[in-house]
Amino acid sequence: MKNRVYIFDTTLRDGEQSPGASLNLQDKLTIAHQLARLNVDAIEAGFPVSSQVQFDATRMIAEEVKGPTIVALARCVEIDIDRAAQALEKAKKPRIHVFAATSKIHLEKKFKKNEDEILEMAVAGVRRAKKYFNDIEFSPEDSARTGKEFLFRIVEATIDAGATVINIPDTVGYSNPDEFGQLIAEIRERVPNIHKVILSVHCHNDLGLAVANTLSAIYNGAQQAEVTMNGVGERAGNASLEEVVMALKTRSDFYKKTTKIRTEEIMRTSRLVSSLTGLLIQPNKAIVGSNAFAHESGIHQDAVIKDASTYEIMRPQDVGLEANRIVLGRHSGRHGLKQRLGELGYQLSKPEIDHIYERFLEVADKKKEVYDEDLIALVVGDALQKEVYQLDYFHILSGNRALPSATIQLQRDDQIFQEASVGDGPVDAAYKAIDRIVQLPMQLQNYTLRGVTEGKNAMGEVSVRVKHEERHYVGRGASTDVIEASILAYLNAVNRILTR
Repeated sequence: MKNRVYIFDTTLRDGEQSPGASLNLQDKLTIAHQLARLNVDAIEAGFPVSSQVQFDATRMIAEEVKGPTIVALARCVEIDIDRAAQALEKAKKPRIHVFAATSKIHLEKKFKKNEDEILEMAVAGVRRAKKYFNDIEFSPEDSARTGKEFLFRIVEATIDAGATVINIPDTVGYSNPDEFGQLIAEIRERVPNIHKVILSVHCHNDLGLAVANTLSAIYNGAQQAEVTMNGVGERAGNASLEEVVMALKTRSDFYKKTTKIRTEEIMRTSRLVSSLTGLLIQPNKAIVGSNAFAHESGIHQDAVIKDASTYEIMRPQDVGLEANRIVLGRHSGRHGLKQRLGELGYQLSKPEIDHIYERFLEVADKKKEVYDEDLIALVVGDALQKEVYQLDYFHILSGNRALPSATIQLQRDDQIFQEASVGDGPVDAAYKAIDRIVQLPMQLQNYTLRGVTEGKNAMGEVSVRVKHEERHYVGRGASTDVIEASILAYLNAVNRILTR
């Protein structure tokens, strides 16, 4: 297909080279199956010669994952190529991907070889790989910093040797969109046998240009994009699969290209990769970040409620989300508040909305985000304006050889209450001390702690759910001290009960 762009996913090879992102065999297999559901054209499963784990993972994926081409990486040396072929023996659609560095700095510093010696090595590597399988990919490593005449020469020679895919890597993220797009255009013009192969690109993100360079290359004739889920990879990562794919889909009028990716699987794949690698996704990450389809500005919320296309250039459903997210905070307007209250079952008049909106703003000034429970409290009473009990003081004693105990001092109006208790841990002790003061029959149903910022002074947010008289109440608290956050969350639930 003339307008088809092939998606080559290297999350399991290049992506796994992210510091701290090592995956075990089962993790790799799980991700590979999901990539197959995503319908990528090729999965680069590993670098078999580098370790037994890499070999076993590639072999397992080759045997069990059906649909995509399964690719194994190898240097242009016999042992690498033979090992890759062994790992791919049971693949229905195998491909060996051989590479050799071609830039002047790599030739001088890494290989200590001249251009003719590298060209000979590359041709020999492709020919040896061709003895095993028909589908062979060749990459001149660090293409963006390679002299053009030598690059054209080695590409032509490896095609003559039997390569079916030629990949042009910007290995260190050095290039820019105009320059890289022009390079692809020149390869198509200057290499006489380039029409015999699929022309691919593999861009790194050291200057934040991996996706832009990839799209520029596609615009100038590249037919395959080598990408990773969430843009994971060594150093600053790789071109992001979801960004490249959705850019081609959303701006098909400009690029006039299509992929076979099932975009509805993008969010599920993104979360799986994030979970198994332990690499968190920044909230403002394009396509898959938690804020990618979230709106807090009142002007934006009003427009999105009327017609989502005013501020959304793609549908959240297209990437696997159920809907966009209206975030209620200090920048939200009446329309966003009214819609959310309506979704919660409250049909209010304009004067009622105006009245609640004023109180909502007071709460929003104190909190990063106003939750559904907060809105309900605003409707049914002054739960968030009036704190029945306020934390005045707490003291915790805990240790691996000490009985955890807590002393809590609360204030209600002008009265001070103090109690102490022991427990299974410092949080349990604190909660028991609060129970003695407030004298409410409550059962703690759920306790959740999460970090909301980074670093040694990270803010911890605690959420609790308690049961009182067959009703459930949610309380939240935040502090750089997780014990204080826990106490504030529990106290918040107590105040909700008392001001119901």
